Amino acid sequence: MTMKKYYILFTFLVSALLLNTANAQYSSKKVKSKYQTYNDSLKTYKYDYIFPIWGQGAYKKGFDIPYPVGIMANYMWMKQSIIIDNFQIGLKTDDIDLELTPVDFIQFGENSNVSYTANIRPDIWVFPFLNVYGIFGVGQSTTDISVIKPVLINSTVTQDITTAGVGVMTAFGIGPVWVSVDGNWTWNKPTLLDKAVRVNVLGVRMGHTFTFKSRPDRNVAFWIGGMRAKMESETVGQIKLGEAIPIEELNAKGDEVVTLWDDLTPQEKLEPKNIVVHQIGKRMQAADGEAIIKYGMDKQVAEMWNMVVGAQFQLNKNWMLRSETGIVGDRKQFLLSLNYRFKI
Repeated sequence: MTMKKYYILFTFLVSALLLNTANAQYSSKKVKSKYQTYNDSLKTYKYDYIFPIWGQGAYKKGFDIPYPVGIMANYMWMKQSIIIDNFQIGLKTDDIDLELTPVDFIQFGENSNVSYTANIRPDIWVFPFLNVYGIFGVGQSTTDISVIKPVLINSTVTQDITTAGVGVMTAFGIGPVWVSVDGNWTWNKPTLLDKAVRVNVLGVRMGHTFTFKSRPDRNVAFWIGGMRAKMESETVGQIKLGEAIPIEELNAKGDEVVTLWDDLTPQEKLEPKNIVVHQIGKRMQAADGEAIIKYGMDKQVAEMWNMVVGAQFQLNKNWMLRSETGIVGDRKQFLLSLNYRFKI
């Protein structure tokens, strides 16, 4: 194939994308012919900004593309079940330092996590169909852990979290609806963990935008879709014993743990996993809330996919208000966003 043919093919593909583009902010659309005056103003609009690339071509074809740069403020609440495997535990006190040791006899019940985050998401449309963005936020996470064997222990741990990440989003039209695909990678650092946990999120949405008759730049969009979340499984951290288990329960639970030691054979008492659990039991008996429990585990969400529905009201090309909630699946969530867009 000659270079000229390559160029023709490339131009055709780009044109096809432009002709089917929908804004991933759910506000960009091919303006209907009944808004002829507004449509004509778009086609004659001189767009002399760098981004999005090919923005002038999109306007000439009658697309009402968004302003290229945006800053979105988000609040998100989420609750989901988690699964814990490969649990390891260690202990550090003034006179003892036991390294992480696998403890296969510890069995977990139902575990869950509730978190909320407030973040800022700056973004830019590189092309009319491609948006890249960053995520920077803070939040709080509360994890409820249930141990059902060898003794029954319920632990609730709350910690602050900082988040940073990047994402990319693309969108296109299929007849009267638009489809968007959004993926991001964030690194979330809880205060009690040694390092940040990477979370990968993939979102697929399909929706339709309804334009106000008297204001073609004002619209409401509705969508339905799915979200997949997967976290980096390996987690290592440490916590004070008094923060993991209420102080008033330490002594009684410690008695139960130490009693298990008495039932072991001399050979079993030499095993590292039994030694570390016995020493932790003794610290519990002494109600030593300052003892440091070291832990490691493989942690994953119980269900990666859930269904979402959402809506966005675009007041004008500068301001947009958006909300989304999870409706089907183990993960429950609520998102509220305010987006301001502008030209540079």
